[in-house]
Amino acid sequence: MPSEYLEELQKLQDDVPRFADDVAFATVEKELGISFADVFELIEREPVAAASIGQVYKARLVSNGDTVALKIQRPNCEDIIALDLYVLRWWSGVGNRITELLNRDIDVQSIIDDFGELIYREIDYVAEAANAQRFSELYAGTTDVFVPKVYTELSTSKVLTMEWIDGCRLTDVATLDRFGLDKTKLVNTLIQCSMGQILANGFFHADPHAGNLLAVPDGRICYLDFGMMSYAETQQRNGFLLAVVHIVNRDWAALARMYQKLGFIPEGTDLNPIVDALEDALPDVLSSEISELNLKNVIGKLGDIMYTFPFSLPPFYIAIIRCLGVLEGLAIQVDPTVRVISEAYPYVASRVLTDSQDDVQEALRRLALTNEGRVRWERLENLLSRAKGSRGYDVAAAVDRLTEYLISEDGGPLLDDLANQLVEAADSLGSESIRYIIESASAILINDEVAAVKAFRSFQSVISKGSNEGVDGIGEGIGEELQDVLPDLTPTMKKFGNILTLLGFSNIGDGDPSKFIPVVRKLSQEPKVQRAASEVVARLGERMISRGIRAAFGLPTPVFEKKIGV
Repeated sequence: MPSEYLEELQKLQDDVPRFADDVAFATVEKELGISFADVFELIEREPVAAASIGQVYKARLVSNGDTVALKIQRPNCEDIIALDLYVLRWWSGVGNRITELLNRDIDVQSIIDDFGELIYREIDYVAEAANAQRFSELYAGTTDVFVPKVYTELSTSKVLTMEWIDGCRLTDVATLDRFGLDKTKLVNTLIQCSMGQILANGFFHADPHAGNLLAVPDGRICYLDFGMMSYAETQQRNGFLLAVVHIVNRDWAALARMYQKLGFIPEGTDLNPIVDALEDALPDVLSSEISELNLKNVIGKLGDIMYTFPFSLPPFYIAIIRCLGVLEGLAIQVDPTVRVISEAYPYVASRVLTDSQDDVQEALRRLALTNEGRVRWERLENLLSRAKGSRGYDVAAAVDRLTEYLISEDGGPLLDDLANQLVEAADSLGSESIRYIIESASAILINDEVAAVKAFRSFQSVISKGSNEGVDGIGEGIGEELQDVLPDLTPTMKKFGNILTLLGFSNIGDGDPSKFIPVVRKLSQEPKVQRAASEVVARLGERMISRGIRAAFGLPTPVFEKKIGV
């Protein structure tokens, strides 16, 4: 939509016609049972903002001098909404009859009922105050977003008194520049916070438009309006996360089954036509890199399919889609290069790598492993790399989750794969790395966790030195004489080295190896890992002896076949 239209429509957020001041102040006196002048002193005579439900004054509390935002509901607001909903509900009943004639299972009336419930919650300022306090408690430990203080003793269902916050809209580029704030960082903070609300806590702000947010001079984002909040149960938000994973994997059959599990599609429905429709529609909009994916296009294609087939969307899903759609619209206004999917992916990666819930671990397996349980090295490397961009990402938790899977009943193929990669990488890099691997494997066999960590980190450092590409400066600072001696690594080995660095097994930087000792201890006590370690030691020993004998007699370097199982 052209920017001129957007600017006019945005005025509906906080710049609609005001109602009379004397009516507003009379409402305050009636609701609070006080004389307005005894409690409040206006700092600005005119309302600073006016929206469809209420208008806001900047005032000072007579009792202590605190500056507050005083929000007062429009007169007869509830009566007007009740009449509008009655008319909409009558016409939605007609709409239901039409959809029945078209043999479609769409309950338009239930949509109006959900909308009505949302609106009635929004005009109850007591509920909004409770939402604000709950939101503040959930994100009290977050340093870059906050909620104004609510003065509950001066709030009712029609009057809301909150702490006054000085700041500017995220779309006010001139003021952002004057504050010296980074627009891209603000958008990233907003998106990361929204993803945390939706996928971690389930209690989320469903209407994050520019009028409900402020950027303050210290770089934080302030949420202002809590009338439109929503909640997703654990199963629902994990299902939403899995749906995202299925879309990334282009697994349309699994996506259709997930929609049915979430109740979007009635049980017994033939999913094949839906799978075909997903396969026909979505690859076009998903052909770009993650950094270029446009949420609007993805939602539009999904919407076409959901309209064509018997989908019934629950309120939580509609609220999530609305939230993400509003978020992308705001983000693009602030920074046209931003894509919500790209900015949100670090949080998604962090969740699937660190969350121990079964549904989320299923998401990790589907993203990082093939159907046979083999590692998708490039995908795993990308997950680990992108997760680093998420606030609160704990690499030790990611290592622990991967370790749990490695020693599980399903982890056999992955353990075989890792053993093969260790042998191939060590053998390709010569005797120095073989020594490191043998020391590490031997330490596991004798339960010497500290020695195992040190040896494995040393081996990872050798791999890093053999690669001129990677992350966090891998390959930098290596002498030319060593680069000439070390053989080239295969692409898989380079990814393996990068992955080890992303997991913290690196001598580069100031990582703390002690945090990995519990992981090594857990591995060293697992019989299948001990067997794998013994096999790695034996295979490397055989290769070292074979290479030594052949070198002594001037014979060609041996070629070894990979073992499929350990």
